Amino acid sequence: MIPISKPFIGEEEINAVVSVLKSGTIAQGPKVAEAEAKFARLCGTRFAVATNSGTSALHSAIFAAGIKPGDEVITTPFTFIATANTILMQGAKPIFADIKEESFNINPEEVKKKITRKTKAILAVDLYGNPCDYDSLNKIAKENNLVLVDDAAQSVNAEYKGKKAGNFADISSFSFYATKNITAGEGGMLTTSNEGFAEKARLMRQHGRSKMTNYEYSGLGYNYRMTDIAAAILLEQLKKADFITSKRIEIAAKLTKGLKGVKGIITPSAGDGAKHVFHQYTIRINNEFGIGRENIIEKLGSRGINTGVYYPKPLHLIEHFAAMGYKQGDFPAAEKAANEVLSLPVHPSLSDEDIRLIVDSIRDLE
Repeated sequence: MIPISKPFIGEEEINAVVSVLKSGTIAQGPKVAEAEAKFARLCGTRFAVATNSGTSALHSAIFAAGIKPGDEVITTPFTFIATANTILMQGAKPIFADIKEESFNINPEEVKKKITRKTKAILAVDLYGNPCDYDSLNKIAKENNLVLVDDAAQSVNAEYKGKKAGNFADISSFSFYATKNITAGEGGMLTTSNEGFAEKARLMRQHGRSKMTNYEYSGLGYNYRMTDIAAAILLEQLKKADFITSKRIEIAAKLTKGLKGVKGIITPSAGDGAKHVFHQYTIRINNEFGIGRENIIEKLGSRGINTGVYYPKPLHLIEHFAAMGYKQGDFPAAEKAANEVLSLPVHPSLSDEDIRLIVDSIRDLE
């Protein structure tokens, strides 16, 4: 079976974990601090704050941005559920704005329509590793005195007009879950150049505790600490980040070339000035293709090719968001994408033979 994703793990990560276990310091310690410093350097930001998951990093970002009960945060309905759930975790309301069909990312023109006096932030998502239109989003945020938050869970090492992911917005968050381009097994990171945001995030991850050495608290916080075990894995992954990125881009280019001209298949592309890092290689399948998506998934599976649908239902149609008054037809571009997208394997362990099998198997279905 050709898996949809596969962590790129070697002996270096294994040895790093063993070294931490032998050190006797496995909670938030020197490896976490080292990983924060090196990740901030990668992104070009002043600060990075490590957490135990991508969700906790995003929750910390929403908290640090000052989002409170009754506030509104504009975000995309076409993303993983954690994006909008973290808004709810702060007692705020997610206000969805439709996406651009070609990029799957939030449409700045739709964002403008959703701004009210309750709006406090825009939460963008670099879906599949493809950066949003940050020129437009930053302009909207500044004109309306809003905080721009980037859910960069899928876009580590991506670029937009000379900047790295993590440095596109006022505050950003990453995930190092097992399937992400680089992994810590589980973990997250918040990046910003705003010292106040960074300090709030540090308090958030440690029960609101101002220092590890005392029991003074500034307010409500959570246990969002990263372990040195995860940080040790992450440090080794950071050494491989450029290689992993280049391999994904190379494999994506081969898939695009192989699928060129297939009627009913739309291959992914990066936006203007963007470097897509292909956390997912996601095609669109429209009615011009010979068979439907579920049939394609079944037939590719029979040839040993694993695929994925990210995401089969836009968030506004999921029960607890629909209860807010959202309904079918509210966001037609997102709904169309949910019916058409299919992600193919794109990880660095793929061989040229694997790529040919994927391409030939799809062409055989025309």
